[in-house]
Amino acid sequence: MVKAVVGDETQLKLAENRLTRSAIPSQVGLVIGKLSSNLDKGFVYDLVPTPSNDNGEPPCSLIDGVGVGNSKKKGSSRTKSQPESSTLFVDNEWVSEHARQVSRMLLGGMKVVGIYIWVNESSFKNSAITLCQTVKGVAQAASLVENDWNERLLIHISYSPLRWTCRNCSLAANIASSNLRPCDFKMGKVLSSLQTFRCTYNFDIRLPLGHEDGRHIGRFADVFRHGIMIHAKELRSSKALIDGKLLIEDEQNASYDFHEVEFLLPLLQDKYVEACSQKEVFGVVLFSGSVCSLAYLNSKEPVSQALADIKEDIIMSLLSRVEMLCDEADRESESIADGGKDSRNQISIEKPVPQLNLGAQRKQYNISFPRRVFIPWLEGTYICDYIKPSETVEVVKDNCVDLMSMEAPTDASEILEPEYEAPPLITSTTKSFWDIAAHDSSAAKSDNSVSKRNEGSTHRKSAKSSDLNPMVAVLVVVLSIIVGLVFFLIRAA
Repeated sequence: MVKAVVGDETQLKLAENRLTRSAIPSQVGLVIGKLSSNLDKGFVYDLVPTPSNDNGEPPCSLIDGVGVGNSKKKGSSRTKSQPESSTLFVDNEWVSEHARQVSRMLLGGMKVVGIYIWVNESSFKNSAITLCQTVKGVAQAASLVENDWNERLLIHISYSPLRWTCRNCSLAANIASSNLRPCDFKMGKVLSSLQTFRCTYNFDIRLPLGHEDGRHIGRFADVFRHGIMIHAKELRSSKALIDGKLLIEDEQNASYDFHEVEFLLPLLQDKYVEACSQKEVFGVVLFSGSVCSLAYLNSKEPVSQALADIKEDIIMSLLSRVEMLCDEADRESESIADGGKDSRNQISIEKPVPQLNLGAQRKQYNISFPRRVFIPWLEGTYICDYIKPSETVEVVKDNCVDLMSMEAPTDASEILEPEYEAPPLITSTTKSFWDIAAHDSSAAKSDNSVSKRNEGSTHRKSAKSSDLNPMVAVLVVVLSIIVGLVFFLIRAA
């Protein structure tokens, strides 16, 4: 349970000045920070306002007691003109969607940990249940994977008088005003005390496709989510080298600010091959590449927390790329459906690969995952975004402005591209599944690539070649016997 919260003084004062100058009656946005279970403390790095929706409407507004809008012009006297019965309307779905997209851009040790609200005292008190519902929606949209908390932060910035307060919001099933509990809040140096941990994680995952309980394995996204979560268990159990030295449990940080991390995975003992021996296998998915990960740690936390943050960041990065491919496929399907009425006589367009049922396919597919790039953010820290192999870093600028409410990087060289694009994945249809499963992993490529291979047409070829092996062996034995007899007869004569 979070008992105290410390916010970065520099960034929160900038947010306060921005809100004061804006003269708007209300604003809602996301709290970016970290909840530390080791310290029972929360850290706030920055406040990110939720942008207007697609119709240009703000995500929150004040309504009076009879439901009539109470928006005010800039420069008006907010404190005196707003009735005591005013309450907040919050577009929960839009705020949650903002949280989902922002969470993709945050690195290890930085999460969406709640929301903030800029509104007067009376309206805040009248809107407790509404705000709790918004906090819960944000928590569901920006989950913290397995190590999830059952609470989030709600920061209230009141302008009459100007005052900051912070509350814990319990994520209980039943929403009530009692879900909000006050906690200590102060400002100090937070971002400047962070230490950076970097890891380049290479992976080579083989996912066999077979029948389970008489059914085919499902869609592309389901197969990959399942495979990533299986691999996540292995990653979480792995040991780590930090700056070339094996981590000692609960070891505190070194005095310097930057650390290199390398994970040591346990030997898998061909577990995928063993699993496939018990079911009919008709194909295999190869999932290989590299994830560059960064994590930020408070100086008072143990190093083990940084490793947990990096592992979570790697898993979330892989899952985010799958989600992005699925989102793009959904948009393509919608555009095809919209144009379908006028194209009945045209050849039908094949489904996007992420929507395909891999168990029903009988051909090979290659997919390149989006690459991760790093964008400078606050106090030497970074956030990330993803680009397609055909895109340049220029496309990330609009996302930075819209989602993070920050100035776009003016110098493209400041955007880091540690996951450079890999050459096209070379595939072959002449190898059987067992050749692929037993083949030694090639050097990991820095762009995440996926390949689905079907082995139905090649099984007969491999079977024929395997039938020839016993015949050759028999011929060799017979020839050896004949040669031996000839030598024996010559020596006897």
